[in-house]
Amino acid sequence: MTTIETPHALASWLVQQSPDATIFSDKEGRIRLWNAAAETMFGFSAEQALGQSLDLIIPERLRRMHWRGFDAAIASGVTKHSGKPMATKALRADGSEFYTEMGFALIFNDQGEVVGTVAQARDITERYQKKTS
Repeated sequence: MTTIETPHALASWLVQQSPDATIFSDKEGRIRLWNAAAETMFGFSAEQALGQSLDLIIPERLRRMHWRGFDAAIASGVTKHSGKPMATKALRADGSEFYTEMGFALIFNDQGEVVGTVAQARDITERYQKKTS
């Protein structure tokens, strides 16, 4: 059995093995972390997603609204939804859209400066379809 030697190793394992998609993007909205659950949910491998714009998973008609909120949060240091999950549509690698519930948080460095954002997401398509039928 392998032991966890450092807090950094533990953090890495927690993110990679989380059942929720976990995505970190820098201040420019480039994907810098993409866990295994994100690969499964969105259909892009980490290799395909890393370095790409968040536009990769945002339906085109929602991008302007997304970037307005993203830029405002980066500039102000405060998210509109205060970390509460919100339902939205997302885009898969095959071009299909699905309902997802995402929670967002800003990530700050030791000097208190925003360095990026983290989102945790789950596919709620089935739950949403049951609600609307």
